[in-house]
Amino acid sequence: MTRRRQVTIREVAQAAGVSTQTVSRVLNYRPDVAPDTVARVREVIAELSYSPNLLARGLTQGRTHLLGVVAYGLEYFGPSRIITGIEQQASAMGYSISLTLIHRPETDDVDDLLANLVGRQVDGVLWAIPEVANNRAWLRSRAHDVPVPLVLVGGTAGEQERPSIGIDNRAMGRIATEHLLAGGARKIGVVTGPLDWWEARQREAGWRQTMESTPAESLDDLVAEGDWTAASGEEGLYQLLRSAPDIDAVFASNDQMALGVLHAAHRLGRRVPEDLAVVGVDDIAEGSHFWPPLTTVHQPLRDAGMLAVETVVRLIRATRPGRRPDEPPVESSRLLQPELIVRQSSRPVPTASVPEGPAVGVGRVARADDVPRPQDER
Repeated sequence: MTRRRQVTIREVAQAAGVSTQTVSRVLNYRPDVAPDTVARVREVIAELSYSPNLLARGLTQGRTHLLGVVAYGLEYFGPSRIITGIEQQASAMGYSISLTLIHRPETDDVDDLLANLVGRQVDGVLWAIPEVANNRAWLRSRAHDVPVPLVLVGGTAGEQERPSIGIDNRAMGRIATEHLLAGGARKIGVVTGPLDWWEARQREAGWRQTMESTPAESLDDLVAEGDWTAASGEEGLYQLLRSAPDIDAVFASNDQMALGVLHAAHRLGRRVPEDLAVVGVDDIAEGSHFWPPLTTVHQPLRDAGMLAVETVVRLIRATRPGRRPDEPPVESSRLLQPELIVRQSSRPVPTASVPEGPAVGVGRVARADDVPRPQDER
């Protein structure tokens, strides 16, 4: 079998009518190349089936084009979507990932994990472990010792000085509760996630902050702690009804628990949304097939993973030799906003009560039929 000859970068440059340096800039996603030039070079690359020698590039540039990813909880919707975004964007930017999955979020093996990744000569690290209990305390004392750029994903990410990409979890509880109130609910219970998870506490805080403006007698009677599963959502509604039989709405901190709430409501003969309005979080693909279809808060999880990769790659490039002093600094921390997706499990809201567009720190309200969904999100 005849082995196909490897196309060289020089041949790509000649065919595109540019220098080899320009081709290199395009391959490395450099911003200092005109868009029409980028399009022409990429067209030639496709025509010639050019594949860069990543090993040679790594040796030349002192880079391996390998990102270390430390993650937990792929059985949960949120972490799995973040990892999907990381993998897709890393591939699009010419990077491979080395994925390390831990068995519990409260890991005490941080030093070994980081040493192992650095030993693999990764160019950067993405720390995608949910913030549980005190599992990020090490950042205060040891993060600066990591010899490559490190970006946090999720948890308090986006709200601190370390490079990070986060989602506004407090806003999730706030916009869900505001929507239920606008639909006429007066006594709204909440089924939280496990309260040692930072995300669960933040969503509960958003609910509590909004409910404090209502005449509810005791908010503590309106809280049931779940564990992200549908079974805990079902038990959560039973618990809420024991302590507050007259609740007329429930905010469930994820869609799986919302499914349990809907199941319990059906068993008890409570009509949704007439007797009990329900809102979840996550916008899972199955949510529109619940009965009734579930009103939910969409998290830009895949976007968070993709932005984390873009951020760590920019930080990697910012440390490269010969970087111009006039290049702008990398925007290394982002807090993304959630979006309310209105379906039939919550009561209709008068048009005048629905915000018309984005609001900083609040999120955007949209009807389910108005929201385009990328194919791979389904």
